[in-house]
Amino acid sequence: MKAIAIDLGGTNIKAAVVDKEKGIIEQTSTPTNAELGKDLLLDRIAGTIEELAQREGAIGIGMGLPGMVSIDQTTVFHPPNLPGWEQVNAAEEISKRTGMPCRIENDANIAAIGSMHFGVGKKYDSFIMITLGTGVGGGIIINNKLFKGTRGMAGELGHVIIDYHGPLSNSVTRGTIEAYLGQRFLSRFASDMIIQYPGNDLYRKFNGNFDKLEPIDLTQEANRGNDLAIEILEKTGQRLGYAIINYMHILDIRKFVLSGGVSKAGKWLFEPAKEIVRKHVMPPFLDGFELVYEDLGNDSSLLGAAGLAFDSFS
Repeated sequence: MKAIAIDLGGTNIKAAVVDKEKGIIEQTSTPTNAELGKDLLLDRIAGTIEELAQREGAIGIGMGLPGMVSIDQTTVFHPPNLPGWEQVNAAEEISKRTGMPCRIENDANIAAIGSMHFGVGKKYDSFIMITLGTGVGGGIIINNKLFKGTRGMAGELGHVIIDYHGPLSNSVTRGTIEAYLGQRFLSRFASDMIIQYPGNDLYRKFNGNFDKLEPIDLTQEANRGNDLAIEILEKTGQRLGYAIINYMHILDIRKFVLSGGVSKAGKWLFEPAKEIVRKHVMPPFLDGFELVYEDLGNDSSLLGAAGLAFDSFS
């Protein structure tokens, strides 16, 4: 069984033919050029799909994209970096152009679906995916199905508030988990700490150029034994732990899957988070608690989009 997968981003349109058993068997990429207009972009997506579908039969199309998506997985609302897409029934537009059934989903939810079908999430009936990239997103899987809430927009995990006096991020209020774990916000927090330690290697390397500091730099320094880098990642991991406690107490889900660039910090992030959970969660919730890393990498969005098609049309 095969499906066409589309990962629509602000920079590129990635497309693939995905086999349910073998994974990605063919893929392509083309610039998004969203500034040229909604209709032209939809035409280009459809053209890419038709080119792939001619060579490989497929049961349907799954597409991941930024923005909030309706509960029936057809309409996207206010996706960032896609001008003119304030409210678009993208599934219908693509189906009209290709003659194939289509479903769409928010890109963070797509990552959870990808893990459920092709990654570490396969071993869990229920889990929460937390994506630690430029921002913080997530998806909730309950009994092998994506949980979307009453209107389709559940799972905005990055906007959970852990300190309403805390720093700003893309959220509408201060102190959300994204303000601590989103890539650029973590770098900002790290810079504020590093500047206090002019004798540290991180200061010597980035002083005057802190905008180039990335989470991977902190991980590399932590691996070299840099105590300041370890402390920064430890504090970040502790905040992740408090967020996980909130998710556990609300949803009674014990399995957590982390993906995205920040999660590559590995033990420096995971161990402090686990320690906070063990220390502060209500004791009955500890039974079955796991926190694991998803290593599907750059393929996760395409695999998740294909999983959406398999769930919708098989």
